[in-house]
Amino acid sequence: MINKLVPDAVTATAAIRSGDSVAIGGFGRAGIPFNLIDALCEHDLTDLHIISNNAGKDDDGIARLVREGRVRKLTCSFPGHPEFFRRYLGGQIELELVPQGTLAERLRAGGAGIPAFYTPTAAGTILAEGGLPSRYGPDGKPAAVQPPKETRVIDGVEYVLEYALRPDAALIRAYRGDRYGNLRFRLSARNFNPLAAMAARVAIAEVAYANEHDVLDPDDIHLPGPFVTHVVRCEPRLDRTLAARLADRQEVDA
Repeated sequence: MINKLVPDAVTATAAIRSGDSVAIGGFGRAGIPFNLIDALCEHDLTDLHIISNNAGKDDDGIARLVREGRVRKLTCSFPGHPEFFRRYLGGQIELELVPQGTLAERLRAGGAGIPAFYTPTAAGTILAEGGLPSRYGPDGKPAAVQPPKETRVIDGVEYVLEYALRPDAALIRAYRGDRYGNLRFRLSARNFNPLAAMAARVAIAEVAYANEHDVLDPDDIHLPGPFVTHVVRCEPRLDRTLAARLADRQEVDA
């Protein structure tokens, strides 16, 4: 009988190695697989190529990977974290900046078996024409830049050629899962999570609710089990602001 449930996040991520490319779902703090990210640190992995919408928030999640020097390259749309910029400008991390819709489509293409596609997004900008610093040297000067991309005019419109992403692994967060790997997401936590899982060679999902006797109804499945390698039940991690408000409310109620 198929059973993709594993006992803990460290066991679930055991196949990931230093140097791997890892897609991480989530947006802001919604749908971030914090427990699986912590497990990467428990394995003491380094030299990772992280593919994500952003560079993390606060000091946990992806921001923890960056702070601990575990990230070699970051492919993302919003690298707006001070620790990331410190390391990026200091020559410790390489950046591949990708428009958000293009990032989503590159992941979707990877999961659909499409090697590349044309998009009008970024046409006529430095992202298409090349020159954006991808890595800085220790002297604070650009040591490498993003190369120019192939373009083509179709029906009078300029398009940019973008390549699919096929990461070695994906870490995602869902609301419910079952032993077959089927997943259901809740509200905005769906975001990049299904795309990351479909694109990756190995997809690991942490979920709020799962047990080996609970099988999701077919009409309640957002991501089918064949795209998921392991499922692990992990307690959700509240946004710090929300957690503080709830704590204050409990003190008042008491």
